[in-house]
Amino acid sequence: MDEQVLKRARQRVAEARTDGIAEARLDAALERARAEVMRLAQAAGELESSLPKQVEIAVRDGIAREVVPVSRSLAEIRGGVNQALRRLERLEEELLAERNARIDDLAILVDLVSAGWAGVDRRLERLEEDIEGAVVPLPRAADAAEPEAHPAEQAAVA
Repeated sequence: MDEQVLKRARQRVAEARTDGIAEARLDAALERARAEVMRLAQAAGELESSLPKQVEIAVRDGIAREVVPVSRSLAEIRGGVNQALRRLERLEEELLAERNARIDDLAILVDLVSAGWAGVDRRLERLEEDIEGAVVPLPRAADAAEPEAHPAEQAAVA
């Protein structure tokens, strides 16, 4: 046999052995990669089925955490507005009562003043009757339409 052919054959057998080992290593690596991909696919499937439920729960809890303080604040604001309305109504009632009391006071004051002047008017009439002729009488309302001439004017005319 030819030494070269034998050498090539041995080389091919050695290559086949190393190729077989490398191929076996490659197959093992591929098998491990396939197993990992299958595990990832399974984990992705589990996440895909459970993730919407978890997101829903997280969103609901987050909203509940944020809405509860806001609803409390709204309730406090509503209570404050209602209290302010009650106070304003009470102030309006008190103001109206005070206004009516002032009107009543004014009516009494007008009555008192008019009664006082009526008394003064009666006293002046009595005085005028007692001293008739000594004092020039004051013109009455009917006489006020025709004013009398002042004595100095009457002397100037005469």
